[in-house]
Amino acid sequence: MNVRQLFELSPKQKLSVAMAWDAVALFSALIFAFWIRFGIGSWHMGLSEWGLIAVNTVLTVLLLSFSGHYRQVIRYIGLKTLYIAVLALTGSLIIFYVLSLVTNVLVPTSVLIMYWVLAGITIIVPRFVIQASAQSQSYRMREKCLIFGAAEAGRSLAQTLKAGNSLHPVAFIDDKKQYQGKQILGLPVGKRTDIPSYVKRYGVTKMLLAVHNTSSVRRKELIVELEPYAIELLSIPNIQDILSGESKIDELREIKIEELLGRDPVPPIVELLDTNIRGKSVMVTGAGGSIGSELCRQIAKSEPTRMVLFELSEFNLYQIENELRTRFPDLELIPVLASIQDTEMLRDTMNKNQIQTIYHAAAYKHVPMVESNPLAGIRNNVFGTSNVALVAAEFDVEKFVLVSTDKAVRPTNIMGATKRFAELYIQGIAELGFSTEYAIVRFGNVLGSSGSVVPLFTKQIQRGGPITVTHPDITRYFMTIPEAAQLVIQAGAMGKNGEVFVLDMGQSVKIVDLATKMAHLMGHVLKTPQNPTGDIELKFSGLRPGEKLYEELLIDDADTTTQHPRIMGADETKLPFEDVVILFDELNRILLSQDAGQAKALLQKAPLAYVPAKH
Repeated sequence: MNVRQLFELSPKQKLSVAMAWDAVALFSALIFAFWIRFGIGSWHMGLSEWGLIAVNTVLTVLLLSFSGHYRQVIRYIGLKTLYIAVLALTGSLIIFYVLSLVTNVLVPTSVLIMYWVLAGITIIVPRFVIQASAQSQSYRMREKCLIFGAAEAGRSLAQTLKAGNSLHPVAFIDDKKQYQGKQILGLPVGKRTDIPSYVKRYGVTKMLLAVHNTSSVRRKELIVELEPYAIELLSIPNIQDILSGESKIDELREIKIEELLGRDPVPPIVELLDTNIRGKSVMVTGAGGSIGSELCRQIAKSEPTRMVLFELSEFNLYQIENELRTRFPDLELIPVLASIQDTEMLRDTMNKNQIQTIYHAAAYKHVPMVESNPLAGIRNNVFGTSNVALVAAEFDVEKFVLVSTDKAVRPTNIMGATKRFAELYIQGIAELGFSTEYAIVRFGNVLGSSGSVVPLFTKQIQRGGPITVTHPDITRYFMTIPEAAQLVIQAGAMGKNGEVFVLDMGQSVKIVDLATKMAHLMGHVLKTPQNPTGDIELKFSGLRPGEKLYEELLIDDADTTTQHPRIMGADETKLPFEDVVILFDELNRILLSQDAGQAKALLQKAPLAYVPAKH
């Protein structure tokens, strides 16, 4: 029976094997002690000697059992196990000596000493050998990791991991010189420059961030600095979650690309967050989408009296409603499963729920998909938006906020053209004197949204590649979903007459660089002509239909500052609403004829600055 088979036995079987081994060891130890003292040929055992040895063996096994010897888990034994065994064997020695006096069996002192030594060796040593074998096998099978941070959090994590069976820490990495060059919990503490040597020596595959008392700025700096080492980065949970018992220190989580690219949050202007939400009946269209669902979460925090979730996807609607009911049990939620193209459903919903604020996030946004289905994109993004805006005016909704996109600026695809058309419609209707205030908020890509490159790259990396990028020079603006949603709410509060607000997206990011950083965070290196030894291939697939190399946020390159440092007002030329309506009616006639080519031609003719991309 090998060590693995031994550990696979049931608890009762393990106990039986342990007790049987100890009984044989005790019995044999006494016999060998007599043989050594008297010689094998000179010592002849009588019935009393055999009985004495047998009784002592049984009593000693019972003594070991009562002392807790058999409650020790062999693979985790330590000094306590040795202490218990020594005490039990000393007791056995006393028992045997007393029994020898009672039975008048001659037992020299040397026999007692040799028995104690032999019994100790045969009972204790095999257990430590099995433990060492198990730990050696476990060491070989477990993934090797480095722990960044040798302070209290790192030490706690190392202790927990050592007792587990998945990750095995081989060293600490710490920037503090007071730790460097020393050993903690038997593990060396090295500098950052030691990381490559540890990786090579131990086959390290992961680095665990165990830093609690660092600011968000410093944490991001750490991630930026550690990302180039191309070791999978994991992080321990938030200290508050650990202290509250919600998480354990070894419940590690992946480092998200958002933590690398995300900016330091700017404190929101509470007045702007609450103006159109607190104490009001609010509706979000596209409530289950990436932006829509985050808008719902942010809105719920400002305590509206009611929130209507207007969503076409049953699954998405179920997901966000279930989440909000759990997190905000006192909030009145009204889930509406419907399309924004259904005017009567919009009327019924706004009338019944006395809607005061609308955040219109419903849209078909996937560029290649809309390019392949232009009529569906036009119906939803143009006519759906007009439905919501008109019904909002009909029922005197106080505020209507259109969530737009940077792809509406000098569009090169159907999706961008439809969103620009929607912007013109909202700008036009805002001039008609309705009591409803209209605002447009335009921003770029959000990290991790459905259909974006981040989830796609994640899946490709997890599959082992290749990572597909459309063009080596393609760039995009990125923002985290929570930041985008919060800024949409604040920008919307400032708009009254169809103004376009543009969110400060920071610096644009090369998609190739994004792919590289994501691969590094997940423990991989891209295989490129410059680095043929990488483990994940990078392929360029060519620009997709309607795709731009660079995105823009402003049409006329003119912007004005607002009271929020990350929100700009775009000073852009508007189109008279009567001209928008003429285009609108002509587009509607084309839709009735199902002529996609004619619809695309009209979008090109309209003042949208739409020029289809040629690839």
